[in-house]
Amino acid sequence: MRLTMMTAFAALMAFPAVAEDWKTDYRIVRFALISSENELDRNNRWGPFQDYLEEALGVEVEIFPAGSYDSAIQALAAGQIEFSWFGPSAYAAAWSEMDGNVVPLLTTEQQDGSFGYHSVVAVRCDAGYSSIEDLAGKTLAFADPNSASGYTVPFYTLSAEGYPPEEFFGAVPFSGSHESSIMGVVNGQFDAASTSWTNETSGNVQRMISKGMIPEDEICFVWKSPLIPSSPFTARGNLPQGLIDDMKAAVMATPTAAPELFKQITGGEASTAGRYIEVEHEQYEILIEMRDWFRANRRG
Repeated sequence: MRLTMMTAFAALMAFPAVAEDWKTDYRIVRFALISSENELDRNNRWGPFQDYLEEALGVEVEIFPAGSYDSAIQALAAGQIEFSWFGPSAYAAAWSEMDGNVVPLLTTEQQDGSFGYHSVVAVRCDAGYSSIEDLAGKTLAFADPNSASGYTVPFYTLSAEGYPPEEFFGAVPFSGSHESSIMGVVNGQFDAASTSWTNETSGNVQRMISKGMIPEDEICFVWKSPLIPSSPFTARGNLPQGLIDDMKAAVMATPTAAPELFKQITGGEASTAGRYIEVEHEQYEILIEMRDWFRANRRG
């Protein structure tokens, strides 16, 4: 039977008394959002989730719309926020910045049981590019230095495949966001851009098409990375365990407690996003290894 919102909230609040202790010190719980979307669309999509968490937790909840991956990392490290949705590379950066004082809690599992997504290199379909080789000397835009699919994974993997970006391409600028990268390709500012792709119906380009930002069949892909572990919902490691447990339970219950909300915050991709599952730090160690490689091999 489908859970009603009130039934789900009642279930979420049925924790032992010790779980209530954290509310004395945390009357406001804050979490950061790092999104590939523009700020208006991000706020419209996630605002109802803030309301949902306030009812589930019984305290005020504030969303910190991070302007960049690094701003969310620094806010978490400074104790200005308690939780954050991190991309896997941003999680690795936070883990390093905070000496391991972060805890990955949950991520999204697709309905087919898959766990993860890919980085892809996007080009205009009418540009005549069909492979990475065709982009020699061209401009490849990256999204953000702490984006897994928008920088860390494609830079690392292309280098390993014999296409070191700073040598192979004519220019490798940062656009600032995934949407800016794709719009730059559509408008001819960039020849190509790296972004995220989950499957044929889910990814940054598909979301921009569904929102009417770009035409269908305008963007094609000429390269795809190995699987990247899905983005973790992450807690500061020095939080009370009761707060971590209650927040984790509230978020994990979203697909059944508020299915329409879950559909909304996963970008309307109900056919692909199945549920939240628990994750461990070990699943993201490959991103830490990549960041170590960057420190040893990047120029500048």
